[in-house]
Amino acid sequence: MLKHIDEVEFTIFDTETTGLNPASGDRIVELAGLRVKGRERIAKFDMLANPGREISPEAFAVNKITPEMLKDAPAIEIAIPRFLDFSRGSFLCSYNVEFDLSFLNSELRFSGLPALDGQVFFDILTMAKRLMPNQQRYALWFIAEKLGIKTRQEHRAFSDVEMAWEVFSRLKDTCLEKGITRFADFSSLFSFNPKYLESPHFLKISQVEKAINLKARLKIRYLSVKDATISSREVIPAEIRQEGKNKYLVGFCCLKQEERVFKIDNILDLEIV
Repeated sequence: MLKHIDEVEFTIFDTETTGLNPASGDRIVELAGLRVKGRERIAKFDMLANPGREISPEAFAVNKITPEMLKDAPAIEIAIPRFLDFSRGSFLCSYNVEFDLSFLNSELRFSGLPALDGQVFFDILTMAKRLMPNQQRYALWFIAEKLGIKTRQEHRAFSDVEMAWEVFSRLKDTCLEKGITRFADFSSLFSFNPKYLESPHFLKISQVEKAINLKARLKIRYLSVKDATISSREVIPAEIRQEGKNKYLVGFCCLKQEERVFKIDNILDLEIV
């Protein structure tokens, strides 16, 4: 049975770190999460963690976390398993999840534990870019302001979680207004994990390739890159084109009677006709 978005639990999370590059040894100093379902706040998690190294001046200028605040905090090797227990059974979700996930996986490797490679994650930044195209910038505070959220960004983990949760909720409401109610469609648009080979991104590419080989038409539902409207199209696919990190379906659109280009990630679902 296909689930409604509001039947699924998410853990909105955020990290504060000693710097910006886990590959250079930067580590997590604060980890926070809010577990939610629909509009219900289920539980919260908020821990400082002693990283065993200094916080860079640039990071301190943002998060204002001092060595004195961390001297009696548990090691991050203790905080990470507690956070994973807290979030188990939910989908992890953050604003720019690729950044936070890189730190989580770095800490797991440092602790001799397996990385979180086989899971689906959700990115609120991707939601903002696809549902609010053509913004001047996509910083969390800026998108929050555009959505009428008055909270001031404090750059501490739990306060940023609170802001991300408000942004997530309003963007989810936008999805519901557009008829994106099924979790499968939501996942198709906003999930993230490049190593997860069964992700919607790879499945969509596989279907497009199959249609090209069969010389068949595709019936698609598409979220416009320009104005975030949703339309249904029939397309005669010609090729998959790569531009930078993005892949596009190029084909003849039967509705517009001309060749059109569709970003693969913005296809909600597709069916070979």
